[in-house]
Amino acid sequence: MPSRDFSLHGAIDLGARQAAARKQQERRTQGGGGAAPAADAPGGPYVVDVTDQTFNTEVVERSQSVPVLVDFWAEWCGPCKQLGPILEKLATEAAGKWILAKVDIDANPQLGAYMQQMGVRGIPFVAAVVAGQLLPFLNGAAPEPQVRQAIDQLFDALRKEGILPDAPEGEQPAPGAEAPAEPVFSEAEEALQRGDLDGAKAAFERVLAADPRDDQAKQGLALVELSLRVRSLDPERASQEADEKPGDVQAQISAADVEMVSGRIDDAFDRLVGAVRRGAGDDRDAARKHLLSLFELLPPDDPRVGKARRGLQSALF
Repeated sequence: MPSRDFSLHGAIDLGARQAAARKQQERRTQGGGGAAPAADAPGGPYVVDVTDQTFNTEVVERSQSVPVLVDFWAEWCGPCKQLGPILEKLATEAAGKWILAKVDIDANPQLGAYMQQMGVRGIPFVAAVVAGQLLPFLNGAAPEPQVRQAIDQLFDALRKEGILPDAPEGEQPAPGAEAPAEPVFSEAEEALQRGDLDGAKAAFERVLAADPRDDQAKQGLALVELSLRVRSLDPERASQEADEKPGDVQAQISAADVEMVSGRIDDAFDRLVGAVRRGAGDDRDAARKHLLSLFELLPPDDPRVGKARRGLQSALF
């Protein structure tokens, strides 16, 4: 089913991955080597097969100039074989207005694990990546008219928000796009590529120890910590337990984490504001602190943060 929430405010920011990948590519180029480009998928030039090694180049960096839809699939998945050809057809019709990137999760375990860290448990699953921001988009197969309508609605909504890439065909890099990556982000990227979330967390913590005001490191650390928490959770069970135990603060915190990785930002914030309002003592403080930690995942001026801060103030006083 299509996601109703097409805003990229609070979507998963892939900027750290992009910066680190660019720095690593520069080192490989200087050393005379280079990563092989991803091979075109059967759908033609607007459909590419993406691997663990080419994701940053083919998806994250490319999304700075053109939207990319990422189709997570597997050979054994029947619904994937229904949705895949529809997406390939629509990508060909779009003729470069957006690109379809196909990820075989069996052949690319790192990307498969990353999908699970976002709270996704089933395929087919499609994410939209725009300007380095990843947004959960489609869960499950659907008929062509419904898929076509969902894609049109997605791009209409993003266009209204003014967040679609707007670079001319001559390719003007975004301001600051060529800035070299900080060593810590290269280190964090290498850890993420290994699936070492603890290593990535330690790398971001070292930057913040040196500069507590580094917003990019704060956001990277918050995302890694969220991924560490949700990787052991069953999304359906977490939501069910939270509904059954409204007074259990830990259940509310777990459910809020699942909602965050699913892109349901307002739901997560509202849940924790409610926990603060109902709670007392240590439970109330735990819910408050967790809500503040989730704010680190979004830009400070995000309207959702402002709304949640006002709700938190009302709940506290």
